[in-house]
Amino acid sequence: PVFSFPQFRSDYLPYEIVPRPIQPQAEYRPKSGKIDLGTIYQRDYNPHKVGPVTLARPRERKHTSDAKVDTVPTYRDHYRLWKSQRTESCKVERDYEPPSERFGNPSTFQDDYIPKQPNPPASCKPCESKLPEGPFDGNTIHRTAYVVHELGPLFVRPREEYKPSDEPFEDLTTHQRDFKGIPGEQAKSCKPEGRKHGSDDPFKGTTEFQDRFQPYVVTAPEFHKPREYVPPTDKMDLKSSNRLDYIKHKVVPRAPVKPAPGRKSTGPFQGKTTTKEDYQPWKVCPQGPIKKEEEIQKPTGKFASLTTFRSHYIPHQANPPQSFKPVQVVPPGVPFKDETLYRTEYTPKKPEVCPGLNPDAAGYVYVSTDSQGHRFYRRESPERSSSDCSPVPEEVPAVS
Repeated sequence: PVFSFPQFRSDYLPYEIVPRPIQPQAEYRPKSGKIDLGTIYQRDYNPHKVGPVTLARPRERKHTSDAKVDTVPTYRDHYRLWKSQRTESCKVERDYEPPSERFGNPSTFQDDYIPKQPNPPASCKPCESKLPEGPFDGNTIHRTAYVVHELGPLFVRPREEYKPSDEPFEDLTTHQRDFKGIPGEQAKSCKPEGRKHGSDDPFKGTTEFQDRFQPYVVTAPEFHKPREYVPPTDKMDLKSSNRLDYIKHKVVPRAPVKPAPGRKSTGPFQGKTTTKEDYQPWKVCPQGPIKKEEEIQKPTGKFASLTTFRSHYIPHQANPPQSFKPVQVVPPGVPFKDETLYRTEYTPKKPEVCPGLNPDAAGYVYVSTDSQGHRFYRRESPERSSSDCSPVPEEVPAVS
């Protein structure tokens, strides 16, 4: 069977989109009649008088009496001490007698244990050697076989003077010589070509959208036109309840609290007071500074710059300290011999290869590794020492 897929762009027919109708809001109209504010509580509640609450707690009664209180309790009155006797022990005292026969039940350790002969490890302690008799001979091979050689003058290489070259400087590099600016071809794109898959023929079949789609009759929404504003023709009543019910009262203004104007005197002003008549100014002399007289009188003559140190100082001739600097020695004309025994007698040795790189080829066997990560190896066939002691294999550390 051949299936044909619908082409959305070629088969889809755009339709005009109609906005959703807006539901008009109903106009508010107040209900006529009176609201019944009665409730079931108001209908079924029977009011009654409420009196004060009586306390359920009885009144406090105070029993007062002049008699003396007997503080002896019944326990002391009825309790009597009895003479108790010590009960005898029912335990039968028997002396311990150890058994005379031997215990015949062996343990599992005695049955299963097999004594083995211990093999003590070989002692690593060196054999006891007797100290040589007589005084210590401190002669060494170096002292006896050393031959003193006379050192010749030290060879000093003369310093060569710099001589600039007369030839021109060749500043041509291999890049400048071999590189030629040849334009290369543009790299080809590895992107595949955009080819159209399919044919350009129009679609002749029907689609599921065309078969199942049913057009609906859509009506235009009703447009709500607002009512035109009509101003009122009657005059606005600006009278309020305050203006209608307010009664004006006649109020007399309050008189100012001001002294009444009296008659003015035409005579001269008498400015005499008791203070002026009784008060007499006193002559006050200024008090001088309370300062004690100086016990030491100030000098009147010229200042002498001679101090007690200058007058009593006796100059002494200073002895310079003795110099410990060595006397200048005239250098010898012979050049300094800086050769040492280490330079002349040193023989270079062949560097040993670490056995950790290839221990099997060098004849070493791995022994252990310490806490710092160093590995130790041992030779398979150690050389026997000249003494009669047991040979101890030498452990060689390797690179961790």
